Amino acid sequence: MAKRIKLLYTIPNFDTAGSGKVVYDLVKHIDKTKFEPHICCMHTKGAYFKTIESLGVPIHIFPFATEYKPLVSLPFRVLKIRKFFKKQRFDIIHSWHWKSDFTESLAAKFAGVPYVYTKKAMGWGNKAWRWRSQLSTKIVTINSDMKSQFFSNMDDKVEAIPIGLNVRDFGILDKIYSNEDGYKVDKDDFVVVSIANLVAVKGIEILLKAAKQINNSKLKIFIVGDDTSDYAKNLRKEYESNQVIFTGKRQNIKSYLALADVFVIPTKDEGRKEGQPIAPIEAMLSGRVVLGSKISGIKDILQLFQDCLFQPNSVEDLKRKLEMVMQMEVSQREKLAKEMFEFASNNYTIEKSIELHETLYLNLYRN
Repeated sequence: MAKRIKLLYTIPNFDTAGSGKVVYDLVKHIDKTKFEPHICCMHTKGAYFKTIESLGVPIHIFPFATEYKPLVSLPFRVLKIRKFFKKQRFDIIHSWHWKSDFTESLAAKFAGVPYVYTKKAMGWGNKAWRWRSQLSTKIVTINSDMKSQFFSNMDDKVEAIPIGLNVRDFGILDKIYSNEDGYKVDKDDFVVVSIANLVAVKGIEILLKAAKQINNSKLKIFIVGDDTSDYAKNLRKEYESNQVIFTGKRQNIKSYLALADVFVIPTKDEGRKEGQPIAPIEAMLSGRVVLGSKISGIKDILQLFQDCLFQPNSVEDLKRKLEMVMQMEVSQREKLAKEMFEFASNNYTIEKSIELHETLYLNLYRN
């Protein structure tokens, strides 16, 4: 049997699923006859850590990145990380660290181990990102704007690999009028669902203002996600009503998508923005029409559905798009939803993502 490629995935923690779910899927589905996957994180805390342990692969608890200051001791701390990489004899390191930290990539460089990182969000803002990128062997991008905005002079380093989902976990959901959490809607209600952690960049107020302007008593809005932030509390204070329901964080998102007639992602074109949002893809894979703001990441997901994109931060444009879908015949809406389902099923599969990652790793190892 040929030697398996010893592959290390690094991620700070598993406090939430987020990137952890992507790492989980990569480790679970990668060809174990060719690869020996390991995971390294900073600590064992986090609700998702037990799920990661269930994979049965080696998990290393080690600080694979370090603070820059004090500068006088930085070389020694970087060399300590390098020693860990060398001792374990990793063939490739793939980082899912979301910060601009370059100490991990520097340690990998010193250890002579090919280093890959996935750029997850549209933030940049400091030189550390450039240094991290220069030290990397390859950079994985997850939307079409990243290369032109961040890596236009690094063509040889960039690999475009969208995050994949297990399509078999989804399927076109039958419309329901009450869900397992006790929420009910009438048969003639038009239900809008948005799923997000409620922070300002998500632009939920754009959706709520648009709904308010439509002024239709049959329009129901479900906002699903962590609503403990000050931003969320202010939204609840201003908009919560019989028509606008804040559910808080929920795990059973399918039961909310099943209520929905349309899913909306109104992220603003500012700050960290989106890399590749997963919630709208899950909505498409559940057979729901998706409306989204015309920004990086979302543009890729709705590339064949230009009429379903609205100008970011524009209450008026989102209002028009909502009214467009509301005025559709049920058969028209179902046809559009089916087209979105087929697009997502063909373009965002875990199988396609795994194949592209395996090809990347094999090429790195052979070179």
